[in-house]
Amino acid sequence: MNPTATTPGGHLAPRLLDTIASLPSSFRWGVATSSYQIEGAVAEDGRTPSIWDTFSRVPGAVAGGDHGDVACDHYHRMPQDVALIKDLGVDTYRFSVAWPRVQPGGRGPVNPAGLAFYDRLVDELLAAGIDPWVTLYHWDLPQELEDAGGWPARDTAYRFADYSMLVFDALSDRVDTWTTLNEPWCSAMLGYAYGAHAPGRRDFGAAVSAVHHLLLGHGLATQRMRAAATRPIQLGITLNMSTATPATDSQPDREAVRRSDGLGTRIYLDPLRHGRYPADVVADLAEQGVSLPVQDGDLDIISAPIDVLGVNFYFGQVLSGTDEDGNTRDAQGAPVVREVPLDVPRTAMGWPIMPEGFTELLVRLSRDYPGLPMVITENGAAFDDTADDNGFVCDDDRTNYLAQHLAAVAVAHRQGADIRGYFAWSLLDNFEWAYGYDKRFGIVRVDYETQARTPKQSALWLRDTIKRVRAGG
Repeated sequence: MNPTATTPGGHLAPRLLDTIASLPSSFRWGVATSSYQIEGAVAEDGRTPSIWDTFSRVPGAVAGGDHGDVACDHYHRMPQDVALIKDLGVDTYRFSVAWPRVQPGGRGPVNPAGLAFYDRLVDELLAAGIDPWVTLYHWDLPQELEDAGGWPARDTAYRFADYSMLVFDALSDRVDTWTTLNEPWCSAMLGYAYGAHAPGRRDFGAAVSAVHHLLLGHGLATQRMRAAATRPIQLGITLNMSTATPATDSQPDREAVRRSDGLGTRIYLDPLRHGRYPADVVADLAEQGVSLPVQDGDLDIISAPIDVLGVNFYFGQVLSGTDEDGNTRDAQGAPVVREVPLDVPRTAMGWPIMPEGFTELLVRLSRDYPGLPMVITENGAAFDDTADDNGFVCDDDRTNYLAQHLAAVAVAHRQGADIRGYFAWSLLDNFEWAYGYDKRFGIVRVDYETQARTPKQSALWLRDTIKRVRAGG
């Protein structure tokens, strides 16, 4: 797919629009957010600190010293935001629940005041004709549980299952679709191996233990929710995945791709779908003196049946197994896995724009893990927006990005991938983790000083595109 999807006049190419219009009229459309990124009100109604409240206070951890204390003030502006979602014409809103708001400290009984917010949110969405899609964990672990060991500790998996049931028992009479975890790779690797996200630890062995306990928590919660359901529900998990292409056909480059795919995709999907960890990944970890802390029965729990796979995609990669000097091992003796820069357009995050990789990923998932419907639970881009005097952003770059990637989804659908929906990331400009408020992914602009919301051109384009698809092209 051509990375430049606009004509010389700046309008989207008709070919691209026709491809998107081939999506079925039954296709699900949505927007997505997460609790810590938008809610604010971090010390109200009984909420206790999460690892992100703590991490954002570490000097230098977050750009500009930013934090989520206010964020988009969604906690106080929720009805206004639901009305905004309705105006976009989507049928689904994917949001996450803040664990320390519902269960302060991560243990014990529910906090009625905290849970009441999500109860009101669900009712507000349903009254607006919007389907609530709940994500139970989007990275805001209660700080007390991190103090007790965090995700590298097995007990956290059981604490997560208990918390999940508090939310499920309260909302399952009205919520049809439940996602356990958002992007466990980020929680484990960025949080515990690389120190880039909360809680900021740098311990690869701890990160690998976190991988297993996140998956165990998913399985435990899935089993318990399935057993408690009194009506049909959909249960799933959301994974962030990329594509990896070897820079050349050399053995080191192909080996780099295998390693990247193993730790990025197969270490999650193989146990979820096949009840086993990939043998080559287990061997790679053993070479580094690390093992997954699997106990008897764990893989049966992790592979509890799910109904939907959430796919988050932002970019693909080209990889080499040698450094720039031709070495295949780094200074610590580990195999080199190096991203090769491409001469392609990039987002404000520096991420390469590779929509053709999106098609490749979706077709590959359909082939290697058949029988599992997919929904694109996140896809979007940050760009350096410029607002006019009215707060409006003419974001041709983001509109173009969304169009290219929606067309990539439509091509994968044509090729047989069972993709049933697409949720744009994100509804609002928000707290972008370690980037603070410097990067804007929203299709709706937020003026952080006034909290005014203004739909960008990309939001209006998405609204009109949804209408066109529903009308059958």
